[in-house]
Amino acid sequence: MTEPFYFSAETNRIDRGLVHAWLSEQAYWAQGRPREKQDAAIDASRNYGVYNTATGEQVAYGRVVTDGVTFAWLCDVFVATTARGQGIGKMLAAGIVADLEPLDLSRILLSTADAHGLYAQYGFAELAEPSRMMARVR
Repeated sequence: MTEPFYFSAETNRIDRGLVHAWLSEQAYWAQGRPREKQDAAIDASRNYGVYNTATGEQVAYGRVVTDGVTFAWLCDVFVATTARGQGIGKMLAAGIVADLEPLDLSRILLSTADAHGLYAQYGFAELAEPSRMMARVR
């Protein structure tokens, strides 16, 4: 039996218009992000998707900004509202972690308001010393 969804690390599969709509309209961290900024972010990142096996439709997205040697930032993770509750977030997280594993990165960071439990399953933990981290936010 064929799995209903599959993971891909192929940037050329990303439905850029769909990803932009998800993030700019539904994601609390990217509300109003212009399409040209989203496209530039895709072009400068490692990109991941989960797709419906029967239709090829993209149902999830995530991207990683990295130097490929020591550090990565996992961001823009989104699962379509119509596809939630089917293990797609787990498939996406597992696939991303597996894809990055050969790089032997010292640190992968992410920011989440509500998915701590999901990411903990893949080795993410709250920062031991969060006071060492700083951000410059526009």
